[in-house]
Amino acid sequence: MQTFSNAAAGAIVLSLAERIIENRAYLSEIDGKIGDGDHGVNMAKGFGMAAERLKGKDASLSDALDTLGTLLMTEIGGSMGPLYGVMFTEFAEKLQGVEAVDAKTYSAMLHAGLDGIQEIGSAKVGDKTLIDTLVPAVKAFDTATAAGKSFSEALDALVEAAEAGRDSTIHLVAKIGRASRLGERSLGVLDAGATSCAIILKELSLGARALLQ
Repeated sequence: MQTFSNAAAGAIVLSLAERIIENRAYLSEIDGKIGDGDHGVNMAKGFGMAAERLKGKDASLSDALDTLGTLLMTEIGGSMGPLYGVMFTEFAEKLQGVEAVDAKTYSAMLHAGLDGIQEIGSAKVGDKTLIDTLVPAVKAFDTATAAGKSFSEALDALVEAAEAGRDSTIHLVAKIGRASRLGERSLGVLDAGATSCAIILKELSLGARALLQ
């Protein structure tokens, strides 16, 4: 059975911060078409602060995720700080005390993050939000493992579904948040939250897959 070490995986969060910072301008550009235009800036600020706090420390994945989640909840404004903050702290809680992370634990982590977001937000699939990325990604991971696929293969399925979910938001009318005021004019544009969520899920999954034994 494939697993990866929680203790050895904290650097995944540093890689995650790098990807978000790399995409700062892109995420803000997307957001500027139907939103406030500050998504990339806010995300890069929060993830950058977490990276600074984690650099030089040999943190476990659970501790690194907790640091990131707490910073996002306390330091970042807008709607995304609390949503992602809750997601990452829920991820961290599910991994706390776990030495070897297997596919079952990873699934439990994903579900905890999704549940946390859904408890504080009202968005559902089709509303043009990060939920359009996260829900199909979690389902794809579970479907793959239920079909007997390996942890590695399930992570590949998760990434593919996350990116398909992100792309689906081009064809959706926003029903939540500032973009919802635009109605039909929100068509034809990717949702910034769905896009950042796809980046996050891909980087987490690539990092986990690289450590699988």
